[in-house]
Amino acid sequence: MLNPTVLLLACADGSSVPTPFQSAPLSPVDPFSQGRKVAYSGPDGVSAGVVQASGSLTVDDYPYTEVIVVHSGHLVLQSLGQTLELAPGASAVIGYGTALQLEAHANTLWAFCAVTSPVAERNPGLTALDPLAMLSPSAAPEPQILIGPTPQCRSRNAFEDNTTELRVGVWDSTPYSRHGRPHKLNELMHLIEGSVTLQAPDGTSLTVNTGDTVFVPYGAPCSWTSTRYVRKFYAVK
Repeated sequence: MLNPTVLLLACADGSSVPTPFQSAPLSPVDPFSQGRKVAYSGPDGVSAGVVQASGSLTVDDYPYTEVIVVHSGHLVLQSLGQTLELAPGASAVIGYGTALQLEAHANTLWAFCAVTSPVAERNPGLTALDPLAMLSPSAAPEPQILIGPTPQCRSRNAFEDNTTELRVGVWDSTPYSRHGRPHKLNELMHLIEGSVTLQAPDGTSLTVNTGDTVFVPYGAPCSWTSTRYVRKFYAVK
């Protein structure tokens, strides 16, 4: 993507989104090659989009690490005696190398962020994200880009992969505004609570509401304005 921009992947109400998707597998061994729709695929091995699937699937060795957020239907993931039941709004991480059994109710849809670049070590297993996780204070945006008071921010990583530098967890913040700047990381965001408006340099804006999932590529310029408390799942690399 020559000019990275904020991409709305899925809305809470199931309405269509303006984001262009390409129906394509992430690799020749993509377990969801038939239902994968890619909105972003970067040179650093990060991809984002949506998957629509139905039925059962068994994967002996999951080919990459993938973060998913269910938007419709119902998804059951099983691995080595662990079972995750994911309804709309639920999120989980499938680790690289996981032996996975999956059951998707008819027309189940989830947003995803996947790290497909080669990694040095497998990191098998399933990690569920807890929307009510206890959080610890974390750094606020840099003072020079803030407009108004400094917010109080908190976060907690639920999943970390040192080989790919992928971090997945929960973050929250009091309201704040900041000037636009290029995004420092690739980030998948799913709003658990609140809303935020992300504005591009040309003045176009996207308001992300509770239950929506958005992807912000590395380098995409945008400002941030939230007028009330925000809590989100994040996946950053």
